[in-house]
Amino acid sequence: MTKPIVVFDLDGTLVDTAPDLLDSLNHCLSQSGLEKVDPVALRRFVGHGGRVMIERAFEAQKKLLSPEQLDWLVELFLEHYGSHMPGRSQLFVGAHEAMDRLAAAGYTLAVCTNKFEMLSVKLLTELGQAGRFAAICGGDTFAFRKPDPRHLTETILRAGGDPAHAVMVGDSRTDIDTAKAAGIPVVAVDFGYTDLPVETFEPSRVISHFDELTPDMARGLIMATAD
Repeated sequence: MTKPIVVFDLDGTLVDTAPDLLDSLNHCLSQSGLEKVDPVALRRFVGHGGRVMIERAFEAQKKLLSPEQLDWLVELFLEHYGSHMPGRSQLFVGAHEAMDRLAAAGYTLAVCTNKFEMLSVKLLTELGQAGRFAAICGGDTFAFRKPDPRHLTETILRAGGDPAHAVMVGDSRTDIDTAKAAGIPVVAVDFGYTDLPVETFEPSRVISHFDELTPDMARGLIMATAD
């Protein structure tokens, strides 16, 4: 019988990467003669990736940004971020223990993120976590990405799982919409990177700490979906 699987988003869900992503953004801004960003104001956009972060920072300072300049800054952002990994990024409190509980209960673990696969693997490797996951699939792993539900279902299949016995854990509307479109229950963490409270998007369950993510919860969500 196929083992049940829990699929995690990465940034803002498993790992707090905001400090390093904001450092890379500020590096780009300093190269453009702009002021550093307010971390509180920009944190909610971290989950949208470097391109959106750069666009929002320029908008906030009412500076024009040409498509060519944006492309250059995105490359600069990725180079800076990748070369300083893992920096100050770390697992959210309780994530390590939650994954231990799930693995001990027979769950396969995987990652489905819109972060580039190479950066995702590198980050998890540097944090000593990559070996936990049967699959780590990024935004460039397939020809589609979240919120396309195939990104999630193909990640599950690559990990040797079955979408009918799966749970998604994420922090954003993108994660929630992806899981819903795939017919997979989704647990939303409320401490991640989102511009609106995750409750707004009606996930299957909301948690405020990884202590709440248990094998019993995952089992119950899978069974409820099967019914």
